[in-house]
Amino acid sequence: MASKLLRAVVLGPPGSGKGTVCQRIAENFGLQHLSSGHFLRENIRAKSEVGVLAKQYLERGLLVPDHVITSVMMMELEKKQSQHWLLDGFPRTLVQAEALDRICELDLVINLNIPFETLKDRLSARWIHPASGRVYNMEFNPPDVHGIDDLTGEPLIQREDDKPDAVAARLRKYKDAAKPVIELYKSRGVLHTFSGTETNKIWPYVYTLVSSKIRPVNSKEAD
Repeated sequence: MASKLLRAVVLGPPGSGKGTVCQRIAENFGLQHLSSGHFLRENIRAKSEVGVLAKQYLERGLLVPDHVITSVMMMELEKKQSQHWLLDGFPRTLVQAEALDRICELDLVINLNIPFETLKDRLSARWIHPASGRVYNMEFNPPDVHGIDDLTGEPLIQREDDKPDAVAARLRKYKDAAKPVIELYKSRGVLHTFSGTETNKIWPYVYTLVSSKIRPVNSKEAD
């Protein structure tokens, strides 16, 4: 069992269950869950320089460029140098992966490989609470009251790019950007790919893999 700090990444397209897997790893193994989406929202709320810049892109329905996401994540990673961590939503492109290389060496990259039809169905049923980023799925994780966030009582929205027409293009875009990232980590021998249609069925295998790198913080088995 390595005594050095664990540096891990979870890769996966929108709707792959990446956030859920990251949450479970963080809870079971005591890793800091570092989500690029969360940090972007924090910067936008704080009206920081990168937050103002990111908001301009998002309001126009554009992807936030590499240099903006990278600078947000580098700032966060600097604060976490003494902790085990797990990245969610970063790196998404080769440029981001190369920036990450300059500050650390990854020990583990988990890649979630989910069939296109499953992703399409999940995303089309997905609604979010914009302020917190909380995600609901109308099929398997609906809110208590239809269209309303459980914690705040505020309305939920469906993102433009979660609407059925936009989903296919969004998934293609992810695949094109992620392919060289996946190849890079595969060539280094740190990539582990898990395929399936249900997060709960993939999870025990992910748990076993992460257990080989770091001891769980509690003795609870994967469930």
